[in-house]
Formats: sequence, structure tokens, C-alpha cells
Amino acid sequence: MTKLTNPSDRITKSHIAIMRSKQFCMFSGVLSIGKVEMTDKIPTACTNGRDVMYNPEFINTLNDKELNFVVLHEAIHKVYQHMHMWKKLFKKNPQLTNMAADYVVNYAIYEADKDNSLTELPQGGLFDLKYADMTTKQIYDLLEESGEETRSGHDEHDWEGAEQMTEEEVQVTERQIDQALRQGEVLRGKMQGHGNRTIQEVLKPKVDWKEQLREFITSTCNSKDVSSWKRPHRRFIGQDVYMPSIIGESVGNIVVGVDTSGSISSKEVQVFLSELVGICKDVNPQSVELLYWGHYVVGHETYDRGNYESLLSSTKVKDGGGTRAGCVSEYIRDKRLEPEAVIMLTDGWVEDSWGAPWNNPVLWVVTSNKIAPQGKTITLKEK
Repeated sequence: MTKLTNPSDRITKSHIAIMRSKQFCMFSGVLSIGKVEMTDKIPTACTNGRDVMYNPEFINTLNDKELNFVVLHEAIHKVYQHMHMWKKLFKKNPQLTNMAADYVVNYAIYEADKDNSLTELPQGGLFDLKYADMTTKQIYDLLEESGEETRSGHDEHDWEGAEQMTEEEVQVTERQIDQALRQGEVLRGKMQGHGNRTIQEVLKPKVDWKEQLREFITSTCNSKDVSSWKRPHRRFIGQDVYMPSIIGESVGNIVVGVDTSGSISSKEVQVFLSELVGICKDVNPQSVELLYWGHYVVGHETYDRGNYESLLSSTKVKDGGGTRAGCVSEYIRDKRLEPEAVIMLTDGWVEDSWGAPWNNPVLWVVTSNKIAPQGKTITLKEK
């Protein structure tokens, strides 16, 4: 048992040890993002994806290696942005989501420090080699299928705190983390740390981009509630009063801009269009304005509710030349399309400032590790 000292001092000492280590020095910048707070409002430790909280009594139950593990555990939760990435999954089953996320993080630490030279899994920590190299969603599905008994792990997860963060705060944090990781990778190279496969994969987050795409559309485009006399409101029928019921008509118009410059493969375009059809079936938008673009918008196709299945067979993909995202935002304004949301598929190698300013919510599905300065960015990594 480590001699009891000031918990805040022990956290600082742990940060320094991690920054000096060849295994984990790449997380140096991540450790400085957000606030670190000592509180007895939680039993162990947790993060909202930016800030980290520790229970001081819990800290003093850990030896130095276990504390290093916990500090890294929270940092990697931040790197993967688990509290924001999987909030929909958490609302479905919080216990399984917590377990799945912990298995991912703990394996990443294990693979980087197999000889326990810096870290040691605390008592109660979740670890199983059968979940190696899996995403949170893949592990979640296996846990759900197997009916494995739920366990709490060695930390908490501040989903409520993450929910309170604004979209702007989330985007700023994502950009800060991405920048910190890239600076940390340079530091790792200078310290001649080994290029651990799992840790380097953090620079390419395993994002279920299809789920994120669906979530963006359903959360950004508010459903329109309309009255219908075809379906009387059941609450009043017993009183011989006929009132219209409320029917959700799903989302309105969506613009989808597909980058068809030379750096985008036809396979990437087909994968995205196939998933777009599935999403349209799920959320049933009133219409989809499909734009093919490069230096200019070179193709414009409109698909209305009810004929989305014909999109794959009828669309005419056109080569776009250069990559100037601003041509899409200009086109939307010139044609007065007024979409509820814009979805842009690109490799991120754009020749301008990503088309800013955008007057509509915009989601970027990017095939590189670049992050757009405006809107939400998710990474498309199809195998």
C-alpha cells in the first residue's frame, strides 16, 4: 500500500510519470485538456470527455502503478470521446455500454505496457483478451448476445456531464485532443518509444460512422408534428369527441454533397450512397438534394420521399475535378435550397476553408484524419 499523501500531488506525480514514459508520452497534451477536480460526489473516478474527477479517498487506495492506470484510463476515454460517441448506446443500456468502453480502454493500456513497468490494472478492472482490437459497439453486441453479468469496473462514466456540454464545446475538445495527439506522436518519436499498434490506432478513432450519421440526422432535423383526422385521437373517442391525432412526419429537406474529385475512389462513393439509402429509409426525409462536386457542383439530383430505393440504380456520378468545398455552400445559397442539414463526403484535402461560413448544420464524413473548422466531423474508415 502506498503511503497516504495529498491526492492532488499524487495525480500530478502520475501525470509527470506518464509524460516521461516511452509507452504513453503521446498522451502528455491530452492530460492537460480540461479540468481535474477532487470530489467525494463520486466513488472512484470519471470523465465527461473533457474534464476528469477523482475521489481523493479512492486515489489513496491505489498504489502508484494502479493510479497511473486510472489516470491513463480516463485520458483514453477522452481520446476516444466515448461519452459523446456512444451516448445513444448508453441510453439503450448504460451498464453494457460502460463495460464495453472499459474493455476497449483497458486493452489499449495493456498492449502498450504488457510487462507492467508503469501500470497495473486496479482491482475490479474489466479486461479480457477475447475483446482485443474490437470497437465499443462490437463488444457491446457480444455482451448483449452472451447475457454476461454486468459489472461496474473500476471507474464511473459521466454521461450526464457530457450531455450538458454544448456542441461547440464538444467540437473544440475534439480538435484539442486531435492536435495534442499529433504533437504527442512527435514526442514519442523523439523519445524512441515503440509504435504500439493499439495506441497509434487512437489517431484513427474506430468510429461507427454509420451510427453517427444516423444520429446527426435524427438529432439535427427536428421531426415535424402535424394533425391528422384520418387517425382520431384515442383519448377523446370515449367521450364521443373526435380530435385529430399528431403524426410525426420525420425530417424535411437534406442536402448531401459527394466529393468526386480524383482522390475519392468509386468504392467510397458507392459505400456512402448505399448507406445513405438506408438512412433515408430510417428517418424518411421529405427530400434529398444529392450534389456531386469538385471545384464546382457538377451534378444535382433530387429524390423525394418514397423513391429512395431507386437512388443507387438511377444516380449518375460525375467527376468533379478539384476539391473546393465552398462550391457547395455557394450553390445552396444561390439555389435557395434551405436544407435542414447538409452532409458532406470528402477526403478532407480541400483547397479552401471548407466552404465556411455555412448557414446550415453540416456534418463532414471524412476519409482522412482531417477535421473541419465548422460543423461536426466523423471519420469514414471502411475495411
